[in-house]
Amino acid sequence: MGKVIFGVSGGIAAYKAADIANELTKAGEDVWPIMTRHAMEFLAPLTLETLSHHKVDAEEFGQDESYRIRHISLTEDADLLLIAPATANVLAKAAHGIGDDLLSTTILAANCPILAAPAMNTRMWENPATQENVKILEARGWRFIGPDEGRLACGTVGRGKLDSVDAIVAAALEALHPRRDLAGKKVVVTAGPTREKLDPVRYITNFSSGKMGYALAEEALSRGAETVLISGPVALTPPKGAKVVNVESTRDLYEACVEAFASADLLIMAAAPADFRPADVAEQKIKKEKGEGLSVTFVENPDIAAALGRMKKPGQLLVTFAAETEKMLEHARAKLAAKGADLMVANDVSRKDAGFNVDTNAVTLLRPDDSAPEVLPLLSKRETAARILDAAEKLWGEA
Repeated sequence: MGKVIFGVSGGIAAYKAADIANELTKAGEDVWPIMTRHAMEFLAPLTLETLSHHKVDAEEFGQDESYRIRHISLTEDADLLLIAPATANVLAKAAHGIGDDLLSTTILAANCPILAAPAMNTRMWENPATQENVKILEARGWRFIGPDEGRLACGTVGRGKLDSVDAIVAAALEALHPRRDLAGKKVVVTAGPTREKLDPVRYITNFSSGKMGYALAEEALSRGAETVLISGPVALTPPKGAKVVNVESTRDLYEACVEAFASADLLIMAAAPADFRPADVAEQKIKKEKGEGLSVTFVENPDIAAALGRMKKPGQLLVTFAAETEKMLEHARAKLAAKGADLMVANDVSRKDAGFNVDTNAVTLLRPDDSAPEVLPLLSKRETAARILDAAEKLWGEA
């Protein structure tokens, strides 16, 4: 049994907190609810008290029966702080260290994992301030589940809907009882773009942010794997516990992958290496000549995935990505066969919600046995990473 501090903030989705509390309690968890005053406008405290078997805490200046400060005593032995729904206001206060009610002071006092399920209007979710606050909290170790896309209370359709009760409960249980199913395995993940120099100040690259690869490394670490992250140039903080190998060019990435794959159980090629590089790199900055264009001859870079597919030993798995803008499944199947991969992750990077530089992804998993593709819905990249690793584990089980 784990102790869950369950924070409910003020949004229409607060009514779903009753189902979340009920499911967690049925799963054997000890749920201690905190409600903001606005949350009480949407859900009666008695409902949560009945389902959780604990009195709802709401008063910032309340003390427990031992006369201890409530937001301190609540968190002393907590295993998880779950906030569902998490409004834009709560995320903003948490990101900037504001404690003006019991939930926000409890957040400041918490030294346990924090899981938040945002819910708000699409425009509020997409507001740059909210997105920046989410990034701040993620950098501090917060986990997020959702928001989902669908019809909102205001009548519009978009992203901002509270994720499903089942998904939130599953994420909470995973945080309380982490899976260690990859313990003893070595997982290598590549992430980000590569850069190919034109001259000392210019290079050719692509729009990859590295977010998918970093999410895969975080998920592998959380499941007990020895994790190596081979990263191109990105603006992300590497997950704690991973061995990080920084690379720049595609040839750098090739050498790092060959070395790491020799002792790996699984290599996931989530990086977006440049397929071509300039044949010649100028020693000095190329000067612009008025009226003249610039012609550059390119040569092909090594096909890293195909080389690794040929190197693969029994028991090793190779997972590759196909980032496409048209005929996604056709091109992904061709790559799957050509590269000798065990699993191909295909995604349409022309989509604004599932391409480069976003926090969500919608991928399709293909296997060499011509079985039906597994089409995953739009998920956070961390959730997508979990599903990819689940698919890899299934392949080990079938070997």
